[in-house]
Amino acid sequence: MTELNNLLSSESLDKHSSQFLSFTLGNEEYGVDILRVQEIRSWEPVSRIPNVPSYEKGVVNLRGSIVPIIDLRERFNLDNIVYTPLTVVVVLQARFEARTRVMGIVVDSVSDVLNIDKKIIQTSPSFGTKVSTEFINGLVSVNERMLVLLDVDKLLKLEGMADENDH
Repeated sequence: MTELNNLLSSESLDKHSSQFLSFTLGNEEYGVDILRVQEIRSWEPVSRIPNVPSYEKGVVNLRGSIVPIIDLRERFNLDNIVYTPLTVVVVLQARFEARTRVMGIVVDSVSDVLNIDKKIIQTSPSFGTKVSTEFINGLVSVNERMLVLLDVDKLLKLEGMADENDH
């Protein structure tokens, strides 16, 4: 009976917490819902696509699927760095209306998987109209580090995607 109670209590804890994959861009740490992460890969050259925003690096063939790759540093207007063998691509699943789309984001490094109590997630502060916080789901302090939790769907919605859905 004690084992059953332990299982039930740990199961109820799971309802109140979520797991996030944390990664770094420069000195900042970000997190995405672990359920949206398909895989983590090392950087590989991409096929460039003309006339796309500079943060869209190109596409890769991932087991027969064409996957767009976005440089998150450029998307967030951070300084560019040279890609090294340590540069990582996190392959994510984004949902747009009824479709699921797989896309990759280039990040400096992957940190770890964190179990975060939903009650301690704070909403992102308003910085006025000049600063966009549309990609931010919330902020949380973990081991004295501030982790910015990103909304995968909003983050990966590319310019012109609404037009693409109309066809």
